[in-house]
Amino acid sequence: MIYSLTEEQEMIQEVARRIAKEKIIPKRKELDENEIFPREILKEMAEADLFGIFIPETYGGLGFGTFETCLSLEQIAWGCAGVATTYAASSLGAYPILLFGNQEQKQTYLPFIARGEKITAFGLTEANAGSDASAIQTTAIKDGDYYVLNGAKQWITNAGEADIYTIIALTDKKKGVRGASAFILEKGDEGFFFGKKEKKMGIRASVTGSLIFEDCRIPKERLLGKEGMGFIIALRTLDYARPGVGILGVGLAQAALDESVKFAKQRKQFGQPIISFQAISHMLADMATEIEAARALTYAVCKYIDTNPKDFSKYAAMAKLFGSDIAMKATLNAVQILGGHGYMRDYPVEKMMRDAKILQIYEGTNQIQRNIIAQVLNKEYGKGQIK
Repeated sequence: MIYSLTEEQEMIQEVARRIAKEKIIPKRKELDENEIFPREILKEMAEADLFGIFIPETYGGLGFGTFETCLSLEQIAWGCAGVATTYAASSLGAYPILLFGNQEQKQTYLPFIARGEKITAFGLTEANAGSDASAIQTTAIKDGDYYVLNGAKQWITNAGEADIYTIIALTDKKKGVRGASAFILEKGDEGFFFGKKEKKMGIRASVTGSLIFEDCRIPKERLLGKEGMGFIIALRTLDYARPGVGILGVGLAQAALDESVKFAKQRKQFGQPIISFQAISHMLADMATEIEAARALTYAVCKYIDTNPKDFSKYAAMAKLFGSDIAMKATLNAVQILGGHGYMRDYPVEKMMRDAKILQIYEGTNQIQRNIIAQVLNKEYGKGQIK
């Protein structure tokens, strides 16, 4: 479909597509099998200004929005979901600074992020705080001109590879979620360590690990916003980031469809290409329809976010939910269409299937997304009034 992109938007899309085609796809099998962090590819992306798309020009970025970022992310995900996760997670770590940082914090960090010289990470999840993020135990206690952090974060994308970390920690345990605050940490801070690198089913080019804080002292100037704003910052950040997961799913699903159609046209059984069989052709038709629907939804949500609405949690959750579910379905169908070939590592669809699963889990499981959507609907249809 034609989405009436501007010249600048088309350029972003084309640049990201070229990097995916020329730099990512030739190396994605090696990156996956050997679990290699794609630092050289990230440099290529930085040189193309892809890290600065959503950063204001004041801080060295291109000054675009969520929609343009998703146009880029879709193409990178078409090449490899692992590389795309690394790219997306850097945006996730940058959003708290962009949305809630003061001028000094923005001037200190955003130019490096925009140039891709420093990548970021976001630290919320803990061993006992996944879907129930309010169960975090990491603390940040005020000590004169410093905060002292103790605790650990788990399953953090870009852990150990990122230079800048935005961390949610409790400054007042008695207040529960209202006692959480957000902080900026830097790689190399005293008392800030990294745990083991996780061995994952998919997105193996992306590094996932733990963050450990042992009497980690950081200047009080690294507090984002005010004390007690931690969960507001976290939830707002996730609202901005979740459409990115949705479009990552669209890019991955599109790649699976491309491989499926190509194989179905070449593979012959009973004397004819298998695309001529109704069972196969209907699977492909459903894949194509659902992918286009997910793309249209996510594009619309991103454009809506860029109008700066007061609340868009429901729509962000819808984009994440639908795009990731479609990615899982499309990649499963791709493996089925390729049959025995699809199960082998010589073909990329088995990797795509492994990569797709995490999209339904990270940045809020799809069950949590359904909760968010339902909660908003309950409010919208409150007291029996139909809008």
